[in-house]
Amino acid sequence: MRARGVVLQGALAAAGLIAAFFVWQREPAGIPGEVVVLDAPKQTLERVRYEDASGWVELFREASEDGALWLRLGTKALPRELRANETAEKLFIRFAPLRATRSLGVLDAETLAEVGLKDSPRKLAVKLTSGEHVFSLAASSIGWGSPYLRRETDGQVFLLSPSLLPDLENAANRLVDRTLHAFGSGEYDVLTVTSGDSSRTFLVRARAQRSAELVPRDAPDSVDEAARKWHERVWLLAPAQADFLGRGEAPPGGEPREVFRVEYRRGDERLGWLSVARGASGEFYARTEHTAGWAKLPPWADSIVQDAEKVAAGR
Repeated sequence: MRARGVVLQGALAAAGLIAAFFVWQREPAGIPGEVVVLDAPKQTLERVRYEDASGWVELFREASEDGALWLRLGTKALPRELRANETAEKLFIRFAPLRATRSLGVLDAETLAEVGLKDSPRKLAVKLTSGEHVFSLAASSIGWGSPYLRRETDGQVFLLSPSLLPDLENAANRLVDRTLHAFGSGEYDVLTVTSGDSSRTFLVRARAQRSAELVPRDAPDSVDEAARKWHERVWLLAPAQADFLGRGEAPPGGEPREVFRVEYRRGDERLGWLSVARGASGEFYARTEHTAGWAKLPPWADSIVQDAEKVAAGR
């Protein structure tokens, strides 16, 4: 029975590849790489949504803020909103105008089934200021890399570039912005470390081709090397993609309790902040002026927490 099943699966896969080959051999209705599926200027693009049987992904502009791009991940159990990264920015603008490598025209029902477009759970929706455009995508189980797309308004089928959809399919790993701050390490000249009732402010003194020194504001003639090394570890904190929580989402057990905070300034201008807090089960989380919400820190962050009080108290 097992051998028969393997043979049957092999025959079905071969049939699918043969069907794909004959569809590929159809005369293209445009220059390869220049077929326009959806003709729209970039500034009219509001949202791109991809969905399959396991969930959905949306890229959208935040209208109420500075036009930043956001990523919405949805499953049956949970929707999550996160900041989108530079890869997402580059991907987003590829949908207006939306181009394909070739046009295959209107396919009959049998051919639609052969290329995976019949009753496929995969959908693509592109929302413009003028309205939404919906497309069907070939089922991913067919077994070739170049995805087929069917325009719902007229039934036209297109072959998309194989590089267009993988980032949407793996959005949680590829499109989440893991940046903790919206400013760089050379942009602040004052930082304040607070832990419990202790707080200490440091002046940041740049050095050529070396890490900047931290000088306590209340002792300008001394350099605190221990504080510099500690803050260097703080600055390099990098939670994993999967450990970022969404906008308005609390960690398991409720809001964590802050254990230390670092605030960054340039002169009198406040640039941002970092808050590190302890969760209900003892794990540590961080959030900043840039993150959508809390992000779980790796286990070794407990040593940073332990030294924070010493830095803040000047011990």
